[in-house]
Amino acid sequence: TWNRFYLPKVQTFGDYLSSYEKGKEQVHLPTAEEVKRQYPNPCGYSTGMEDGAILGGAMLSVLCDRYAVTGEEGLREKAASVFAGLKRCVTVHGVRGFVARNVCPEDGKSVYINSSRDQVTHFVHGLWQYYHSPLPDEDTKLQVRTVLADVAERMTKFVTPENDFDFCRADGERCPLGICRMWNVQPHEAARLPMIYAAAWDVTRDERYRKEWRRYAADAIAQSANPGENKPAYALLQMQCSLEVLHGLEPDAELKKTIHERMTHVRDLAAKRFTSVLSQIAKKSPEEMKMLGPDWRHVSVWKNQKGYPNPQWGPYREIWHITREAGESALILLMVDPTSVSAAQQASLAGLIRGFDYEHNSSCGIIYHLAAYWKARRNRLLAP
Repeated sequence: TWNRFYLPKVQTFGDYLSSYEKGKEQVHLPTAEEVKRQYPNPCGYSTGMEDGAILGGAMLSVLCDRYAVTGEEGLREKAASVFAGLKRCVTVHGVRGFVARNVCPEDGKSVYINSSRDQVTHFVHGLWQYYHSPLPDEDTKLQVRTVLADVAERMTKFVTPENDFDFCRADGERCPLGICRMWNVQPHEAARLPMIYAAAWDVTRDERYRKEWRRYAADAIAQSANPGENKPAYALLQMQCSLEVLHGLEPDAELKKTIHERMTHVRDLAAKRFTSVLSQIAKKSPEEMKMLGPDWRHVSVWKNQKGYPNPQWGPYREIWHITREAGESALILLMVDPTSVSAAQQASLAGLIRGFDYEHNSSCGIIYHLAAYWKARRNRLLAP
């Protein structure tokens, strides 16, 4: 992950590899000129710059868990660099509280203007975990408070009935895809908005954020009851992340109990997904699992997503996706009552990790394999 996916110039992570050759792993990344003209689309979909805020948040969680297990002092510097990358995503463009997906490594400042609630969810969850870990110093904690307050301020300003509860693109325009709407959303998305306010209140103790959190919390938990059987693992993981923050901070015993029930239900859905994705991986040949991603500029099929041209990766998309789903679904199992993870599930996770060829896998999904591994180690469920 550090040698191939990490982008040291901007301290963020890219989504996939198009080469295993040293120094050429992510040559497909958009140029500054392409990003400035929002090519191929304002989300940076399929370019490798799509999920930097998600991956940085997830990596902070990995480092918190690993530090809890090993106490390695070198992890402080690693975590500080991941935080610096996430801070860059929210400050480099000068739009207060807007969480950019990633930052162009070529010029260190260009961003795509359309984010998503998914980016913000992992961003806030990762920073909240980092803040409460022993890793950051006091100055860094102050910076985390500032960043989380800025994100909450944007939500307060933009997420209104007039904007259809959309936090909008960096240019202030409504997102045409619906991926920045924070309220009146699907059950797996309902807890995101109060989670952001709860985390901001927790680190700043600003009463305005507490008010917004309490305004939405009970309703959001009620709406979270039935996320649906067929949601992808990333959607369930983000739901679990938002519920984890809310559960950690909820003062009302009855509501806290309900949040725990929601988390248990999400875990049960993830257990089915984990079993299913492991069987998908088992059907792939080693050669298929080694598949590299394309240079998105030269793919033959492009899809129009409400005016956003999105280059399609073809067969590679499935390899990228199942790698990620395996780690995400395993991680969800470990986020609530980890002692309830069965011996069979522990054995499946150990088998996945031991049998996976990480030297020849080009999906950023390996970050979630790391996350599941260290979460399991932290809960004494896997031997080193």
